[in-house]
Amino acid sequence: MKQVEVQIMGQSYLLGCPEGGEKQLREAVERVDAAMCKIRDAGKVKARDRIAVLASLNLAFDLAQREASLAAVAPPSPASTPAPAEAPGNDDADEGRAAQLIQRLDQALAGDGHLL
Repeated sequence: MKQVEVQIMGQSYLLGCPEGGEKQLREAVERVDAAMCKIRDAGKVKARDRIAVLASLNLAFDLAQREASLAAVAPPSPASTPAPAEAPGNDDADEGRAAQLIQRLDQALAGDGHLL
């Protein structure tokens, strides 16, 4: 494991980093430093530990929002898609589903029998 020296809010830290991960670590440090400096510069919080907690909560919230927006846009993976009850092309299964849909439509239209 490689040792990398970084600065967050003007204080030096020596962090362990796996080989090949230095760029990602430095990018993470930049995000944390920016988040902490923004809170400090707002002037409402002075204690370093409280600033760190608030910054970590803000970063975690931002990450959760990104993940949620990506999940809403991305198609479901095959592992998360439920398997069909019957194989496609099974006429008996299709007829059964069609009959169920017709029955539900009949129930919905039972009041007046008109779509519009």
